[in-house]
Amino acid sequence: MSEDILKTLTAELEKRKSSDAADSYVASLYRAGTDAILKKVGEEATETIIAVKSGQRDDIVHETADLWFHTLVMLAQQGLSADDVLQELQRRFGRSGHDEKASRSSRD
Repeated sequence: MSEDILKTLTAELEKRKSSDAADSYVASLYRAGTDAILKKVGEEATETIIAVKSGQRDDIVHETADLWFHTLVMLAQQGLSADDVLQELQRRFGRSGHDEKASRSSRD
């Protein structure tokens, strides 16, 4: 089920790229551009942190959903999808976080 909603959202976000910004919140974000989308991701990240600090489970879930949604918008705007991120997580699975971080640092 979880994978299904990601696929459904990904398809819908792609459709919204051609929607009228007056009719679609997502289309209005796309039209506003990268900086506006990144601002929303940052706002939602901050709200998620505040929710976690409050300890209210419902707020944590709600704000995390907002953060994930806006992150999916960001990915779609960049020509990426949740599947790209899931593939990267799969690649990392079972690997030490310390080793993964060191391998990324050596690429810089």
